[in-house]
Formats: sequence, C-alpha cells, structure tokens
Amino acid sequence: MTDLQETTADVRRIIPILDAMQVEVVELERNTVAARIPAAPNVNHFGTAYAGSLFTVAEVLGGLLPRTSLVVEGGVPLIKSMTIDFLRPATTAVVSRARIEDDEIERVLAEYAERGKSDFELLAEVTDEEGTVVARTRGLYQLRRF
Repeated sequence: MTDLQETTADVRRIIPILDAMQVEVVELERNTVAARIPAAPNVNHFGTAYAGSLFTVAEVLGGLLPRTSLVVEGGVPLIKSMTIDFLRPATTAVVSRARIEDDEIERVLAEYAERGKSDFELLAEVTDEEGTVVARTRGLYQLRRF
C-alpha cells in the first residue's frame, strides 16, 4: 500500500463515518493536504452533494497535518471552529485542498513545544471534477498534547 492508501485506511478506521462517506486521502505533503469524496453516497435529496459531506471532507484536512508537517510526540489535532461558504451545488466527486506555509508550521511547532498546544488556521477549497470551487472553509484547529 502507498502512504495515501495507508492514511486513507487509518482515518477511515479512526473515524468510521469517513469510511461510510468513502473519504480518500489524495495528497499528503509537508505543505499541502487534500481529500476526495465520490458523489455517491454523499448526495442529498436534490441529487447534489450533501452539505455535511462537503464540510467533513474539508474539516478532515486539519487532522492530516500531524502526519506531515506538524509531527510531534503526543500531538493531537482538534477542531475549535469552522465556517463554510457554499458557493455552488456539486453533482460530481469533490476534492478539498488546504495549504500551510513553512513559517506557520514553525510557529505552531515552537508554541506547542513551549505550551503543549498551539492554534492554527487552515483555509480550504472544495472543487468539483470540472475544477469549479463549490465551497470554501476557514477552520481554527489546535494541536494539543495528550
């Protein structure tokens, strides 16, 4: 299995609803993470992507960073708040993608080392198969020692 397949299997095991949604980790780099969900089973009664599925595929990205750039002993990511702007209906599979810059990584790691926790913000875009941005999120996460 590749790292992406292993990470996908792991997050689906840890959070079973992600398995039901068929979340797939499609990018796992130091600065960029991305996840994908297929259209089915993530459709609503209108035949478009369910709002909760769009939210979830974006929210999970903050939980992937401790596997790439925010790797620390005992560090667990928590979501503190998140806002989402639904821009267009999605009728296809979607991919959510977020980026974190090197200076932000260093700040979070230094603050975590000093205090045992550090907040960070993550902006994500959710795009359909045609590349249309269907949603944008702003999440406030915390890397916390447990």
